[in-house]
Amino acid sequence: MKERQQNILIIGAGLCGSLLSLRMGQRGYNVNVYEMRPDIRKTDISAGRSINLAFSDRGNKGMKLVGLEEKVKELCIPMNGRMLHDREGNTFLSNYSGRDHEYINSISREGLNAMLLDEAEKHENVKIHFNKKCLSVDFENTTAHFEEYHTKDKFIEDADCIIATDGAGSALRRSYYLERKFLFSFSQEYLTHGYKELTILPTENGDYKTYKSALHIWPRGEFMVIALPNLDGSFTVTLFLSYAEGKYNFNNLTSPEIVTEFFQKEFPDALELMPNLIHDFFENPTAPLGTVKCSPWYYKGNTLLMGDSAHAIVPFYGQGMNASFEDVVEFDAIIDKNEGDWETIFSEYGKTRKKNTDAIADLAIDNFHEMKDHVGKVIFQEKRKIEMALEKEFPEDYSSKYSLVTFNEHIGYREAMLKGRAQDKAILNMLSDGVISSEDDIKDILDKVKIETEAILEDDKIVGLH
Repeated sequence: MKERQQNILIIGAGLCGSLLSLRMGQRGYNVNVYEMRPDIRKTDISAGRSINLAFSDRGNKGMKLVGLEEKVKELCIPMNGRMLHDREGNTFLSNYSGRDHEYINSISREGLNAMLLDEAEKHENVKIHFNKKCLSVDFENTTAHFEEYHTKDKFIEDADCIIATDGAGSALRRSYYLERKFLFSFSQEYLTHGYKELTILPTENGDYKTYKSALHIWPRGEFMVIALPNLDGSFTVTLFLSYAEGKYNFNNLTSPEIVTEFFQKEFPDALELMPNLIHDFFENPTAPLGTVKCSPWYYKGNTLLMGDSAHAIVPFYGQGMNASFEDVVEFDAIIDKNEGDWETIFSEYGKTRKKNTDAIADLAIDNFHEMKDHVGKVIFQEKRKIEMALEKEFPEDYSSKYSLVTFNEHIGYREAMLKGRAQDKAILNMLSDGVISSEDDIKDILDKVKIETEAILEDDKIVGLH
């Protein structure tokens, strides 16, 4: 692509920032990226952060955009479904889709981030600076104020436009909020639950101690444990638990004895796989789970929020990274139509994208309740059985809400949410009323689900939900 003299400053070299810097570098812009943490390729900074993430079709659009689709496959472990574990240690595999080619992947956050940084730095017009913390952004003058981590020296950088991909604690978003120069709406809502990273180590031979090709869930109503496989034979385990409510909570799990008692009672089969539990539990931090929404995402043609800085979500749909990668794809398409006019690009991007990121934020909270509680209920399992059969028999005619969100990357999150919720309501209503059962003729079920879903969507339209 032809050289462009415009200078873009990107704050944050995480997953979204590294993909954006690579794409802007490919487009020929002069790109400077400033990251407050050390270079992950040289320092291990993973403790307490999600070591692996769920990578699916929307995220893969970003890889296709920059020509890395094949390279990223080397970092992926396919997961075909959820492996549910009850208190007695019985397991039940619930596939994500009735279509064999649809699955999600466990991917190393660090490995993927490092690959994107390497690819970005192959471009002479992309420079990445580590250990540089952004203190604030003067969005009227398009300058950013930084502090060098080691020397504490402060300095200012300017650019033609500044894009902040600096996560839920974004310095640009904070500047928008504190400066009060324009009408800026901001909300940050926390769940009453937090999370803690744990580990199932590989066997002495480096093998997996449990089934590799699934996302494992131990649903327990008000709390849960999940586990995702890593390439080295380990699993990253995450405990989601209330800070203060219930017999066991993060505030009262204060001794090795009570932590062991909790796991023996609730997750005995997981405990057997985790002789390192007590070490991990007291070494790793407990972190909060929050949702950030804000508007507008931009100021004139000067500055823009992207990724988690604009729309941080809880992790229960496995879409945080995927949504941020899709941000870059949507942004790139708008640049194609309006190149050179940053204000139009930023405005159009915010208008088209925000309704979809609001939708996935809401869906992620829905899925939190589904994963910790509903997946263990008989009516939910009956619904999933019907949906799997519908997807298998009528792959062109039916997609569950999960499939619409995760595998139908050509439609927006909002459309997927509205249709998916209507389908869920239709099937659950008809199951509880005895109108359908998983033993019925599958074509009859499809016809009934379609009619009932359309009726619900029509009702939603009347009350203004569309």
